[in-house]
Amino acid sequence: MARLKAFSLTPLLLLLLDFFQFVNSSNSSTNTTRETKLLYSKNSGICETSEGVGQYSGYINVGDDNFLWFWFFESRNDASSDPFVLWLNGGPGCSSMIGLFTETGPCTVNSDGKSTSLNPYSWNNYSNILYLDQPFGAGFSTGPTLTNSSAAATYAWTAFQVLFTSEAFADYSNRQFVLATESYGARFGPVFIDYFNSQNKLIDSGDLDGVKIVVSSLMINNGKHDPLINFQSLVAFAQDAPGYGPLVNNSVISTISKAFDNTCSTLLQDCYDADISKDSSADKCNTAITTCTDDVMTPAVGDRDADYLLASSDTDDTVPTTYYATYIRLDDVQEAIGATLLNSSPTFDQCDDTTHALFSQSGETGRTFLPELAALADSGFRILIWGGDADMKANWLGLHQSMVQMSWYGNHTLNDTTLTNMTINGGDVASYAVVDNFTFARVYEAGHTLPSYKPLVAQTIFQQFVANQTIHSVETSTPTPSASAADNASSTASVNAILIFNFVLSVMSGFI
Repeated sequence: MARLKAFSLTPLLLLLLDFFQFVNSSNSSTNTTRETKLLYSKNSGICETSEGVGQYSGYINVGDDNFLWFWFFESRNDASSDPFVLWLNGGPGCSSMIGLFTETGPCTVNSDGKSTSLNPYSWNNYSNILYLDQPFGAGFSTGPTLTNSSAAATYAWTAFQVLFTSEAFADYSNRQFVLATESYGARFGPVFIDYFNSQNKLIDSGDLDGVKIVVSSLMINNGKHDPLINFQSLVAFAQDAPGYGPLVNNSVISTISKAFDNTCSTLLQDCYDADISKDSSADKCNTAITTCTDDVMTPAVGDRDADYLLASSDTDDTVPTTYYATYIRLDDVQEAIGATLLNSSPTFDQCDDTTHALFSQSGETGRTFLPELAALADSGFRILIWGGDADMKANWLGLHQSMVQMSWYGNHTLNDTTLTNMTINGGDVASYAVVDNFTFARVYEAGHTLPSYKPLVAQTIFQQFVANQTIHSVETSTPTPSASAADNASSTASVNAILIFNFVLSVMSGFI
């Protein structure tokens, strides 16, 4: 035993310090000062296995015992100069790990649920990208259950005060900052940017001590912007979906038309007109959204997949897959990525039902968020609103109509602009319209989580957007999917490395 105690711990301690880092920073607000911490695993070897591409995953302490989970990947191109992208999934209450593993991230999970393959269509081919689980309850994030996007925005602000004052992320604070989101992100995006801008003004005036968080552009795919317009357009979409024809018979159309005209539209308008400061407003809005969903959405969708009207029950090849949910719950994977830094057995919920229910009960899900988006559009802010045309949850007719009815200087121009066709290698993939810094696009045969269904198209449009280009047709070589034995071996090797690391820790416990 004496010989064991003489063993040098220095190399092991250095390894441990590189693997598990604590970064302390402070966040000051107008009334309070809180010590915050960033806890993360660095270069875990999970998911992103490209040589020389770094990654961080872990928790951002945003006050008290409240922690937001994040996973960050450096750009495969040029991490030192490429834009910084924040990806948020919707819900409300859905984990951004959905986006990471099934839409825009560096890897996809194989059908065995135990290995990954590199994603050639990953958005970190052209940007540094951070996936954030918010609000609390989403994914691995833990803290008080919130009821609205405004409250969520305050914690997102604090999260970036921690990140951009940390050694790991300080270099990204002055980069082009793109907020990319989908579905309920139509609410998160504009509300977050509005709050960030208000905080930046306080910093400029000297009333707040902090680092400015300047979002330069916003992209929202398949957004839920305005319930009234969305439900009204769904009736027209079900009657004759462009490119697909009628989705339901005349009897169903009659039923949902009457439901919208006689009940749904009235309830939603009452919600819009109500004083949001009163509890009765929340009740009206909650009743409106639940009634419209039951009486209009449910019969319109019928036995189809609301996310993807082209889905077939005859195949098991569902898109997006849920293999990642098995993978991210593996003990070795969780330990490798730092999910166990707060709890040795963390729970992971893809979407938190409690959060969704409370947002609805607060009335938020029944209200329009077009005014917040309109303010950004009116200021000339760079915006991309795009949607898959095979999505019924947020049908593209409703997306377009929302942008046309939205009160901003370019709405009439957008309405009068014919969509221009976009091709990749000569094939039709999308159509779009541009009004100054505002772009609307329809992606053919894509569902609700657009990049899952059309990854090359999504990546191409993303690449053009972050390069500040107008959407345009391209001739390009299609990336070769990296579902090779080498990739799988790399993924397996990274997990094996963690097993070795765990063994080292267990041995060290005998010395310390």
